[in-house]
Amino acid sequence: MVQDAAAGGGRTDTATADGGRTGTGSGAAVGPAAVRISGLWKKFGEQVAVAGIDLELPAGQFIGLVGPNGAGKTTTLSMVTGLLRPDSGQVEIGGHDVWRDPVAVKSRIGVLPEGLRLFERLSGRELLAYTGRLRGLPGDEVDARATQLLDVLDLAGAQHKLVVDYSTGMRKKIGLACALLHNPEVLFLDEPFEGVDPVSAQTIRGVLERYTGSGATVVFSSHVMELVESLCSWVAVMAAGRIRAQGPTAEVRGDADSLQNAFLELVGANRRLAGSQNLDWLGGGNR
Repeated sequence: MVQDAAAGGGRTDTATADGGRTGTGSGAAVGPAAVRISGLWKKFGEQVAVAGIDLELPAGQFIGLVGPNGAGKTTTLSMVTGLLRPDSGQVEIGGHDVWRDPVAVKSRIGVLPEGLRLFERLSGRELLAYTGRLRGLPGDEVDARATQLLDVLDLAGAQHKLVVDYSTGMRKKIGLACALLHNPEVLFLDEPFEGVDPVSAQTIRGVLERYTGSGATVVFSSHVMELVESLCSWVAVMAAGRIRAQGPTAEVRGDADSLQNAFLELVGANRRLAGSQNLDWLGGGNR
């Protein structure tokens, strides 16, 4: 199992794409990096949400940022995509600093944040048209791309329906369409499958696999290990605001039976589960 420095500045091994290890402890990506994160910190009052993380996310891969609730995943993605200013640290996407050159960065990324707010009084097609024009795309190109996205995402039948009347799965899909419309180099998704039915989830998955197959990069957060293990070629495990492990999925899994078991060990969940034995009074036969 490949572990990073969880509680201090110690030097640790980091997996490389060919299964080897480097001794940098910095999470360096093999080949070009789509995203470089250096010393990223964020506090809310006295609560440390992200504690000085370093990551280099490889280009052209499906990357999972995983961790339990409250690990700092959403805060990290919000800082990486320019939605939340960090207390310190640096983020580069495609060689451009997120905070010093935001226009260049935002033209290269697509974002589907958690709790996405949409213009609900527009129809799905109107929302795509509005988004495309905000991105500076020609009208004819926006219309053509919108038609293709609506068809592939199984929204063509609801394209003239107001977004306010969309189901959770439909809202995720139209949000994904908006994020993909300008053909970004890197796509960031925060819990994209949360609350989505299996049919919609399979549709979203197919689109994302096709997207990464073209050489683009997807970074998504999740706490569903089975999904991450089946989708992702590269994983970073986060807990308590720190990176606990990173590298190719197989390397992070190590000798464990599954990524789920490796994850539980990395975040210390097995120790907490052992404490549940104290609940010997709990059960139907003990009343």
